[in-house]
Amino acid sequence: MPYRWTETSQTERRLELWPHRSLPRRGFAAFILATFTLITIPLYPLLGTFVLWGLLPFLLIAVAGLWWALERSYRDGEILEVLTLDPGHIHLSRTARRAKPLEWEANSYWARAEMHQTGGPVPYYVTLKGNGRTVEIGAFLSEDERRALYGELANALTEVRAHTHPQG
Repeated sequence: MPYRWTETSQTERRLELWPHRSLPRRGFAAFILATFTLITIPLYPLLGTFVLWGLLPFLLIAVAGLWWALERSYRDGEILEVLTLDPGHIHLSRTARRAKPLEWEANSYWARAEMHQTGGPVPYYVTLKGNGRTVEIGAFLSEDERRALYGELANALTEVRAHTHPQG
C-alpha cells in the first residue's frame, strides 16, 4: 500500500500517503535502455551510409521525448500527505512539487472521517471533517486503497476519541 502508519509516541500516530509508482526508477532505466536498443535495430543495415545520419537524430529525439515525459510524470507525482493524530489534535499537511503546501488541523475529538461512494472526483472519496472545514485525503490512491484507508482512519479516530476529553 502506498501509505504507512507509524507510532511516533504512545499517544501519537502518523500516517504518510504517497502516489503508487508502477514503474520504479530501475525499471525506468531498463525501459529507456530497451527502447533505445530496439529502436536502433532497423539502423544496423544502414551503418556506413548517409541515410543513417538522416534517421538517427529523429530516433534520438523520440527516445529523449519518452525520457522527458516519464521524468515529468515522476516529478508531478511527488506528492506527500502526512496526517498526525494524537488525543487532542489532528493535523494534515499535503506537499506537492509545483504547489504550495496545504495545511489543516482540528481537535481530534470532533474530527470525522467520511467516505463518499459517489459524488466526489473519484469513487469512494475519503474526506476529513472538522474545525468547520472538509479536506480530502488520499485522492490519488486506488479505489480499494481508499476503502482500506477509510476503515483504518475511522478506527484510529475512534481509538483516539476514547482517550480524549472534548474541548471547544
